[in-house]
Amino acid sequence: MPETFRIGVIGCTGRGGFGHRLDTAWKAVPETRIVAIADCNESGLARHARKLGIERTFLDYRRMLDEVKPDIAAIAPRWADQHRDMVVAAARRGVHVYMEKPFCRTLQEADEIVATCEKTDVKLAIAHPTHYSPKLETVRQLISDGRIGTVLEYRARGKEDRRGGGEDLWVLGTHVLDMIRTIGGHPLSCFSQVTQDGRPVTRSDVVEGNEGLGPLAGDHVEAVYRMPGGATASFSSRRHAGSRPSRYGLRILGSSGVIELVEGTMPPVKFLDDPTWSPGRSRAKWQDVSTAGIGQPEPLSGPEYSARHTLAIRDLIEAIREDRSPLNDVYDARGVVEMILAVFESQRVGGPVRLPLRNRRHPLTMLGQRTTG
Repeated sequence: MPETFRIGVIGCTGRGGFGHRLDTAWKAVPETRIVAIADCNESGLARHARKLGIERTFLDYRRMLDEVKPDIAAIAPRWADQHRDMVVAAARRGVHVYMEKPFCRTLQEADEIVATCEKTDVKLAIAHPTHYSPKLETVRQLISDGRIGTVLEYRARGKEDRRGGGEDLWVLGTHVLDMIRTIGGHPLSCFSQVTQDGRPVTRSDVVEGNEGLGPLAGDHVEAVYRMPGGATASFSSRRHAGSRPSRYGLRILGSSGVIELVEGTMPPVKFLDDPTWSPGRSRAKWQDVSTAGIGQPEPLSGPEYSARHTLAIRDLIEAIREDRSPLNDVYDARGVVEMILAVFESQRVGGPVRLPLRNRRHPLTMLGQRTTG
């Protein structure tokens, strides 16, 4: 096992670039060293190579993987249409992966990635920063300790800006749906409504989504999931319905209180000791939650807790050394894609669908067909 892991960065200027700084994130982790960079755009390649101080550059990431043989590939583009090819290329060569979200576009792609990683024993971690946050363990402990009673609902919303609806479900929903899965488990079923201008989406509403998302439809999404243990989870997004400050995030509603959290490495977490869920109907007030508990000052500090990727990268390195799964692994990534596509599958079949989905094709390519999901 190497003391220093050699990193090959893969980006694509003009088609997702280098994501949320997945090119520079490695500089904060001394156990890693960027040894090569690939970019499908020649001018972008030169610019990012200068920024990183890297001499070995490639227009073809496959050639980089073959010639440099990095230990880890940083798959950085935001555009999801490239992810399957990039991950499979790395995994077939035995190269571990840290990658930008969304994971991929279909369950067929997800299944292929999972099978390839299993065959080659490659570790894959995805950039959902909240999944690696120590505050998430605090939230789970508060729930386990009964501080909000019996969990009744997980209520999530996207940013609801110009991307509201189906695009918001993919781009921001991936984060909050991952939070729901991490805290409450994988859903058992999904029932949804996806509408455009107030009417159910049809085949004529399906367009090619931004950022390589694939088939996309709907300016308003309402999805309800049945969770293990009897709770429900919901995701909602309506285009141009956003607010400032944003409602984006997750509320966990219990029989005796509420926990609220947003996305990030050390996200703000709030606790409301109020069974009515409304401070206006009681004397309860929202309290800050740190890793030390409710109303306690935060004991953790340092650049790793303000950076977006450092905790995730360190976990991936430890997972490789310990031969274990990363905290946010390939199965978690596939699970979130399944939650997203279940929304469109439920709309397609006109009723609830069970998870795991039997239909592994993209539901929006099948609108109007009578086959069940």
